[in-house]
Amino acid sequence: MTRAPVIEHKGKTILEYIAGKYDIAVIGAGHAGIEAALAAARLGLRVACFAINLDSVGNMPCNPAIGGTSKGTIVREIDALGGEMAKAADAACIQYRMLNRGKGPAVQCLRAQADRRKYQEYMKHALESCPGLDLKQAEITELRAENGAVISVITSAGAVYEIKAAVMCTGTYLRGRVIMGDYARDSGPDGMFPSVALYDSLVALGLAMRRFKSGTPARINRRSVDFDKMQLQKGDDDIIPFSFDSAGPPRNTAVCHLTYTTEVTHEVIRRNIGRSPLYSGAITGVGPRYCPSIEDKVMRFADKDRHQVFVEPMGENTGEMYLQGLSSSLPEEVQIELMRTVPGLENVSVQRPAYAIEYDCVDPLDLRPSLECKAVSGLFGAGQFNGTSGYEEAAAQGIVAGINAARYVQGKPPVIIGRDAAYIGVLIDDLVTKGTEEPYRMMSARAEYRLILRGDNADLRLMPIGLEAGLVSQERYDKMRVKYEAVEKEIARLEKTGAKGNLPGIAAEGAKLAALLRRPGVTYERLATLDPERPSLAREITEQVGIKIKYDGYIKREQLRMDKFRKMEQRLIPKDIDYMSINAISMEGRHKLDKIRPESLGQAARISGVSPADIAALMFYV
Repeated sequence: MTRAPVIEHKGKTILEYIAGKYDIAVIGAGHAGIEAALAAARLGLRVACFAINLDSVGNMPCNPAIGGTSKGTIVREIDALGGEMAKAADAACIQYRMLNRGKGPAVQCLRAQADRRKYQEYMKHALESCPGLDLKQAEITELRAENGAVISVITSAGAVYEIKAAVMCTGTYLRGRVIMGDYARDSGPDGMFPSVALYDSLVALGLAMRRFKSGTPARINRRSVDFDKMQLQKGDDDIIPFSFDSAGPPRNTAVCHLTYTTEVTHEVIRRNIGRSPLYSGAITGVGPRYCPSIEDKVMRFADKDRHQVFVEPMGENTGEMYLQGLSSSLPEEVQIELMRTVPGLENVSVQRPAYAIEYDCVDPLDLRPSLECKAVSGLFGAGQFNGTSGYEEAAAQGIVAGINAARYVQGKPPVIIGRDAAYIGVLIDDLVTKGTEEPYRMMSARAEYRLILRGDNADLRLMPIGLEAGLVSQERYDKMRVKYEAVEKEIARLEKTGAKGNLPGIAAEGAKLAALLRRPGVTYERLATLDPERPSLAREITEQVGIKIKYDGYIKREQLRMDKFRKMEQRLIPKDIDYMSINAISMEGRHKLDKIRPESLGQAARISGVSPADIAALMFYV
């Protein structure tokens, strides 16, 4: 049982021992690791999910919320594939708001405040109760490969687990370093231990690594806040849950508040900007452009006289509150000084100061569309390990990596979700085709077909893929089909049914109800007085009826564009093609194509640095 000794980084010798055999090891139990482990185990594989500390399972170190612009759509897509995040959110969230209600359905997205501990409890229980899945507290310090394929993982205690595939979900733990002013230490989020030794193992296997940075705002005590000086933000009255399977709408049990920084706040920051590690050079990792720290916002947007600060509860049974919008890496005493210049925070008591955290991740251009690493067969990546930011982006990659790790072990072809099928597809395609020079955040503007890729129809788009993959039951799929059959039946009825009466300002008598619904300002609900034979239908059915009729012309036009896109995606490129020998392609194009090795002409056309002329030459060659 005993094998060669392992030399720890502190110089102590520990003997290895064979601890067990699994099909798949998932390294990390954050939002990516949870979905990866559950997906693989539910597909019949034996899975070991490792976390440095089991109290970190499903942790929300950045903010206690699920969803948001584009992210809410991703959560519903995960649910449609058979994932867990939407169900956990509906079980643990305490305030729901639909963002962009005044805009079209393509950009409306659900966001909800989560009870941080309830969410963790739900997810930990989901992992613990899943057949075929073992949850383990251990630090993975080495990943071993043989003949270019994964064979085992080793813990800091010398336990060797023989495996056939692995999913890296290291979050911000990989060589994590917390920085706050002049203070810096090796650390994961929320004071957890970092993962240090694993980095060297990954580099030795040929993975191209890079260093990114994220930030976390301060947590404050509720009793020190003067809410009378802030704007109250209530949840929605008509709550739409995240999961398509939720039995009923969740309840709003909490409220949030909005306040603003002041010119005095900005003066405190400007006076101390030299002490910010962002400006002193102490931080070397690249941070997310779309989520800057408060000091970065003040310096970059000097014309703004104030910035929003959202005061959000961390849960129902805690006094901790989160200051969204005040992410910072300034020294603790400067943080306190600037917070006390914000209306309502004059007497604030800080429980956890804000901090920046640097961590290592892989260059996503080294990944295939299946999220398998090109350098090592059977090694998959998900979440911040792949260069993204955000819980939802992590979970989305986690379920895809878990499915494909399982299919790799089973000898099946991977599941590839195209950018024409889901925001998840856009996210993954952007990463593996274009790469990213900063922590990637999904936004609706990144999706070309967002009028079709909506949160309300994620079940129609992705449940067929979930069914084929094995994570969606036939019963659940059939229920979805019945729903959309009811939608089409009601649309057909409205197309042939004449209105009985008029609407204020609209002569509607005899006009087809569908034609009336296409008019601006006319909703399905407003037609009720003109439609005495209207059937009683569920909200999710009438919602689809309204969208399909009102946006029919736009959807058809987008569908034509999508059909052209799919034709390019179906034109596959031979895997053994020698790009460097195709002289008709520019030298830059050849290098880019050779590095990324696109699977289709469509993917090749999206590579930065590959020109239309290069694609024409490649098409001719293929």
